[in-house]
This record gives sequence, C-alpha cells and structure tokens, in this order.
Amino acid sequence: MTAAYGFTATMTALPGRGDDLVALLLTGLDEGSPAASEHCLVYLVSRSATDPDVVQVTEGWTTEADHHRQFAGETAQAMVARIAPLLAGESVYTDLTPVHGKAAL
Repeated sequence: MTAAYGFTATMTALPGRGDDLVALLLTGLDEGSPAASEHCLVYLVSRSATDPDVVQVTEGWTTEADHHRQFAGETAQAMVARIAPLLAGESVYTDLTPVHGKAAL
C-alpha cells in the first residue's frame, strides 16, 4: 500500500506540557484509534530538538477520504478535544502529497 495523502501538524504545548502532549498523541496508535487504522501508513510524533514543548505529527494515509473518515469518528474527535487545552496557540497544518519514501521505526 502507498500513501496518497499526508500532512504535518506542528503544535506548541503550554510551557512544560510537551510530555503530556506527546503522551496524548501517542494514544493515537492504540487499538481503535485513527492511526491504528489500516489506512494510516505513517504516524510519527516528533519533538523539536531545541524546544521540548514544540511537537510535530507527520501522517501518511491511503487517501484523503480515508483520513477524513477516520477523523470524523468519535475516538478521533475525543482526542482532538483533549489536545486543545494543552496548546499554547493554534496548530500549523500542512497538507502533503507523498512522492516516495520509507517508514520503518
């Protein structure tokens, strides 16, 4: 399977809350969560090397429609609601069209 749609989200947690944000984002890999779907081919949570409160999520999906369908679900919406109070401001999202690569962690 190849990813036809992807995006990055860069979030800045409230001061000292980067660990909480990372922990919450990693629950996206739990059974029944969006990133556990067979349609999510890449789900990478990263931190800034210089600011532990800056967190980025990179995702790759089979299609944009598959992504939107997963994130319309109750589990994803509950996760989004739990993320909002941890953030210091608006997240920055960038849509991507994957070309080629490798994802092995």
